[in-house]
Amino acid sequence: MTEPTRHADPPAEAAATGSASIRNLGSGFGEMRHLGLLGALALLIVVGLVTRPENFATTSNLVSILSLAATIGVITVGATFVIIGGGIDLSVGAVMALASVWATTLATQSYGPVVMAICAVLVGTGAGLVNGLLIAYGRLVPFIATLAMLVAARGLAQRMSDRKTQLIQAENASLVELSTTRVLGIPLLVYIFALVVVLGWVVLNRTTFGRRTYAVGGNPEAARLAGIDVRRHTMLLYALSGLCCGIAAILIMARTTTGSSTHGDLYELDAIAAVIIGGTLLTGGRGTIVGSILGLLIFTLITNLFILNGLNTSDQLIAKGLIIVVAVLLQRRNLKERAP
Repeated sequence: MTEPTRHADPPAEAAATGSASIRNLGSGFGEMRHLGLLGALALLIVVGLVTRPENFATTSNLVSILSLAATIGVITVGATFVIIGGGIDLSVGAVMALASVWATTLATQSYGPVVMAICAVLVGTGAGLVNGLLIAYGRLVPFIATLAMLVAARGLAQRMSDRKTQLIQAENASLVELSTTRVLGIPLLVYIFALVVVLGWVVLNRTTFGRRTYAVGGNPEAARLAGIDVRRHTMLLYALSGLCCGIAAILIMARTTTGSSTHGDLYELDAIAAVIIGGTLLTGGRGTIVGSILGLLIFTLITNLFILNGLNTSDQLIAKGLIIVVAVLLQRRNLKERAP
């Protein structure tokens, strides 16, 4: 007798197909978007050259732009993973502040700069892990869980520092050298930022973890049927975001020579906005590291142009808000055009 033909299990087959299509979306959709972002960057550069040529096109201003982008940029890399995975993290600025305060306490500083850096990374990763546990296993909505962490982390930072700015002691000056030491005219902290971006790109585009992130964000149920532990992966995404906050805390301590509960104010909005402008869907399943960094550079350039031209800070916030709204509307329009 002829053996009957065996067919693949429909749910598993659908899951595999869904994951593959999500990966294709994640890797292929961004090319035109990136060209548009590069065009926007070029336009902002032209505006800077026309309005403030004597101040904009200088080495010191370029270094200032890159240094400002570095701290938020590291956070943006973590935020990109979380949002592609279908989540949101509102606590990144507060977690960074908590990590900077914890690392600059006298007890921690007495062990030297290496221990301070390790402390910042562990505090950030730990806070992110708590977020992940609450969301993945506690079934809390990401918005609520990370909002609670935002409030709690900021409050804990204020309590630990007694609402005072903590200075880095002279014997730990080697940590500050990340900001003052330059290679080819560029501070070391910018190279750290570049390294984080490269590692983030490799993990997202060349590893199983990255492919699973697209799958979980695009269709969690299909990802589960394909054999992905969705809850575990979600937890790891938030831990990764916390790790990036810890690294960002090291960079901001190097830049300001302080740890403070006020560090990172509104950084979560800048990071999320950069990710959205870069083309990552708020619903998850699609996005790129390159797009997020281009979005970050656009925001940083806008801030720089406002400062150079002496424009009001409130007007800057209004402009950023309008950019976010336009970016989301363009996303919705593109999704409708792609829909069958």
